[in-house]
Amino acid sequence: MKNVNGNEIIQLFESWSPKKYACMPNDPIGLAIGTLNKQVSKVLVTLDVTHEVVEEAIAQGCELIIAHHPPIFMKLSNLRTDNPQGALYEKCLKNDIAVYAAHTNLDVAPGGVNDLLADALQLENRQILDYSYEEKMMKLAVFVPVAESNRMREALAKAGAGQIGNYEACSYTVAGEGRFRALDGANPTVGEVGELHVESEEKIEVVFPQSIKNKVLKAMLNAHSYEEPAYDLFIMDIVTNEQGLGRIGKLKEPMTLHEFAEFVKVQLDVPALRVVGPLDRVVQKVAVVGGDGNKYIKTAKFAGADVFVTGDIGFHMAQDAEVNGLCIVDPGHHVEKVMIKGVAEKMTALCGDKKLPVTFIQSTIHTEPFKFI
Repeated sequence: MKNVNGNEIIQLFESWSPKKYACMPNDPIGLAIGTLNKQVSKVLVTLDVTHEVVEEAIAQGCELIIAHHPPIFMKLSNLRTDNPQGALYEKCLKNDIAVYAAHTNLDVAPGGVNDLLADALQLENRQILDYSYEEKMMKLAVFVPVAESNRMREALAKAGAGQIGNYEACSYTVAGEGRFRALDGANPTVGEVGELHVESEEKIEVVFPQSIKNKVLKAMLNAHSYEEPAYDLFIMDIVTNEQGLGRIGKLKEPMTLHEFAEFVKVQLDVPALRVVGPLDRVVQKVAVVGGDGNKYIKTAKFAGADVFVTGDIGFHMAQDAEVNGLCIVDPGHHVEKVMIKGVAEKMTALCGDKKLPVTFIQSTIHTEPFKFI
């Protein structure tokens, strides 16, 4: 059986939920405790990292924990083991359990926390609520001998260039002539030193996201036979890979706010919730933000939402929403627990595709701090 390094697992995770998606300044995402440079066969997926969760990881024989809420949220001024938080870190280290946190990047990622919540609420025709990430497109134009053009196109496509919507290996080619004179010290692939050479060439153009620029350039240079390849590189005014926080969509059928609140309780598995707005108001367009969504109230209203589902709503924010005609259903912060099942299933599929023998275990520890009486 193949041994799997922890770095391989996180590389797969970040291919789905990359750190660049994080939308909170200085979000403490990534490896928080321990090392990934070790063999990992079992991973515990959890919303929070508590003493009980770490004990669960120990009992299950897990070498890695993937959590949504970072266990170290503020910078440490010390690492004392005679307080509860320090003792938690000590327990992880003594049992060689690494802890990796994916916070707002997992909120933003397609199929991440907010999509999982939208799935649970059965929202249709959903869109991103608040855009926070985009990439510029780039264009590469490279000049190659005619005999090498197919090899170059294949190398560029393999590096990810030429992906446009549901099409791949897209490129444009123009035939022409290249002229150059090799100087002393050169080692030309074609032509002679000191002589003006004319070569039948093709200009190949491809587009790609800016994030893979280095990969595309490396592929181009490796596939080119010239000692000094000629190429142009442009940043375009076209963007791609737009991502963001929250989702907005429609219910299959309209409901009263009271009916919708009861629906949310069932779908998100909460015993109670808070509601703002007339209970007999009919709602259909729903915005949702996992966790604390106070600062997205105006965004939800501007997007045309009838009701906003989010947690941790403050008193005055609720009053403002009510005055502006936006209903709110607050099921609490803990509904982000949907990520436990979602991440475990997604990572099981990703590792399965790569034939990596890793088991992802869903934490069963209830980490909701509030009691409902």
